Amino acid sequence: MKQVIDYENKVCVVTGASSGMGKAVAELLVNLGAKVYALDVNPCPVEGVEKSFICNLADKNSIDEAFSVISEEIDAYFGVAGLSGAKTPWLVTMNVNFTANKYITETYLENRMHEGSAILYTSSTAGANWKLYPEKTISAAEAEGWEATEQAYKEMAPEQVLQMLSYLISKRCVCQYACRKAVELGKRGIRVNTVLPGSTATGMKAEFEKMAGGKEALLKEAGVAGRLAESREMAEPMVFLNSNMASFVSGSEFAVDYADTCLKVLKMKEDREAVSIAMIKQMFAQR
Repeated sequence: MKQVIDYENKVCVVTGASSGMGKAVAELLVNLGAKVYALDVNPCPVEGVEKSFICNLADKNSIDEAFSVISEEIDAYFGVAGLSGAKTPWLVTMNVNFTANKYITETYLENRMHEGSAILYTSSTAGANWKLYPEKTISAAEAEGWEATEQAYKEMAPEQVLQMLSYLISKRCVCQYACRKAVELGKRGIRVNTVLPGSTATGMKAEFEKMAGGKEALLKEAGVAGRLAESREMAEPMVFLNSNMASFVSGSEFAVDYADTCLKVLKMKEDREAVSIAMIKQMFAQR
């Protein structure tokens, strides 16, 4: 495995590494010989990481403190940390899910990465439709600095809307930002990709069940698979995309949802066709 996916002695930064997908990523990287710097609000329990930082990703000062110790050269970044928005204020959710990735990229990664390095952001299938509403998130994606990004959120929508939709909006921001950075950093030989996970059994499972309307409703959202994914099943594509095996893959929005997105697209097509047929029948019935 190490010969196929080369992470031996590669410096990797993983956010959200204490649990769920981030922990699974850290475990895989350690097994592949990487030097892993783990960032999370809780200690990373993975044996073999280079260093585990207690880092509040909603606070840029906490991020600065961690990166003051992290290696000056970074080979791969895995922005995995995320919040559902069910238990946290909208600004905390937005900052952890998006602002932290943006700040880390522009303040540290751009200066410490070299040709052949790679960046992976974690969005969600919930953020996949950002292209339909690019004007909704462009101000946050293009804002300069942490404070300006926060201000962009406040101008984006009323606070009550942000509170309800902070997860969705933040994930759309991630996708739009990654699209722009893939072009910008690609000119320097730095790849940028985004993984869009489907429903996964992480520590936030109960929160997503409540948001979906119950356990059965969340399982229904899983679509074709008929079950929630395991964290490992998300971590493996993430590790692949930042590896040498994906050396010509950049700007990808990689949906890891066992064809659930495809199912929704087909269902939408069927619904439109059903409406069209109903309208035609009504027209003929009126003649």
